[in-house]
Amino acid sequence: MRSEAVKDILPMVAIDGLSKSYRRGSQIIPVLQDVSFTIAEGEFLALMGPSGSGKSTLLNLIAGIDKADTGTILVGGTDITSLSEGELASWRAAHVGFIFQFYNLMPVLTALENVELPLLLTHLTKKERREHVEMVLSVVGLADRMDHYPSQLSGGQQQRVAIARAIVTDPEILVADEPTGDLDRVSAEDILNLMDNLVRKFGKTIIMVTHDPRAAEKAHLIKHLEKGFLSGEE
Repeated sequence: MRSEAVKDILPMVAIDGLSKSYRRGSQIIPVLQDVSFTIAEGEFLALMGPSGSGKSTLLNLIAGIDKADTGTILVGGTDITSLSEGELASWRAAHVGFIFQFYNLMPVLTALENVELPLLLTHLTKKERREHVEMVLSVVGLADRMDHYPSQLSGGQQQRVAIARAIVTDPEILVADEPTGDLDRVSAEDILNLMDNLVRKFGKTIIMVTHDPRAAEKAHLIKHLEKGFLSGEE
């Protein structure tokens, strides 16, 4: 991973005229409507808004999990709205790291094995995979827990393993959906400090959905969604 943040002239994420609706029977439900904004490289952005405002949908669109009805999304200069499903899958594996509220760790695998999972899709040797995993577990402060199973770790430690798994491929962006929602206040603060360190020390770009104003305060920029529209920023 890079040792310092380097901001390019072009934004890391550029969203223009983005709209998304879902069909419920014969009814069409608009979720996002004409959303446009940019995110600089090395930015820590918090997306806030009430339930149903479109936060997670917007996160999924940026991560290439879902497809927009209209508009464009450029990530690192790539127009992901023009990619096929197969191309999107390959792009996600190479460029996006995912952090979830409930960690999504495999209970039968150790911390090391969980973090290694994304690397199994690469051409790295077993020795090279081990070196990558040990490095990122050290970055998240769990070098001494790599042989532990999720059940042997606290919630905060499990989320650290999940973050290590998210960064092990050195992705351009990290998307985090309520990453502190299942943690106590002290553990949540530790995780937010770790995420902030990933931005400041390694130049990662993080987009985080959260309901928690305390979590949002750690972000460099806050954007609010209200009924599918961006309603302002801080």
